[in-house]
Amino acid sequence: MENLLIAHCSPTLASLKTANLFTVAYNTAQELENEIQKLDELLSAKGVHVTMLRRSSQKALVYVYRESKLAEDLQKESVRCFLCVHGYQYTTVQEAVEHLKTRIQSLDSFPHEIGLFLSYPFDDVQAFIHHKGQNCKACGYWKVYGNEQEALRLFAKFKKCTAVYLRHWRNGTSVIQLTVAA
Repeated sequence: MENLLIAHCSPTLASLKTANLFTVAYNTAQELENEIQKLDELLSAKGVHVTMLRRSSQKALVYVYRESKLAEDLQKESVRCFLCVHGYQYTTVQEAVEHLKTRIQSLDSFPHEIGLFLSYPFDDVQAFIHHKGQNCKACGYWKVYGNEQEALRLFAKFKKCTAVYLRHWRNGTSVIQLTVAA
């Protein structure tokens, strides 16, 4: 699980991005829950949380987020209004994440507002919905409809961060050492 965490969530661990997702295969539900709880306890001291959004019989969707950054993102007026339309009524980050879990578990596909929980630009999330995922300017960590140059700069930064983190982790640096404090 640490390899997946580093490979998919380095920008979050480095405090460059609010959150990331990854899918993990598992043998037993108890083993999976223990591993997620262990990572959450380890990283929470640095302001990072690990939770499971959805689990099938063989795979789980894991969400890794910086609570303080997500709180900032969710307090933006445009985001609050948008999420309210989709049934979100929250006063805490945990309430918003719990509602996201409920939405993910009740739908066949990802709810489009998930981009707001992953620090995608609000305008890109809206445009993705409007264009039904088509006609984007660029595609990387998300589909870009707005500021292409800024998004490409961020994508390169995230990619470089992941490469550096993977190299350090493979050379023995622990996940906790790689995680920037809040």
